[in-house]
Amino acid sequence: MFFIFGLRTKVVRSGVVTEVCRNCGNQAAQVVTRRATRFTLFFVPLIPVRTRWTKQCTFCGAQYDISRAEAERLPVG
Repeated sequence: MFFIFGLRTKVVRSGVVTEVCRNCGNQAAQVVTRRATRFTLFFVPLIPVRTRWTKQCTFCGAQYDISRAEAERLPVG
């Protein structure tokens, strides 16, 4: 008997918010994304392993992690 298991990451774009970038200091659109990694068994996602929220500046391309509370607080549109 054998088992097929692994990890799968799903990236969901939550929205875009216009803010001043931490890296370049320009007023630019920031893309907010959620990355959810789950343990899979026979290609069925079962257990969430890790969830991260990130913002990426569309001007300079800098990407940094944000907390869940900050991601839910942002007025994305």
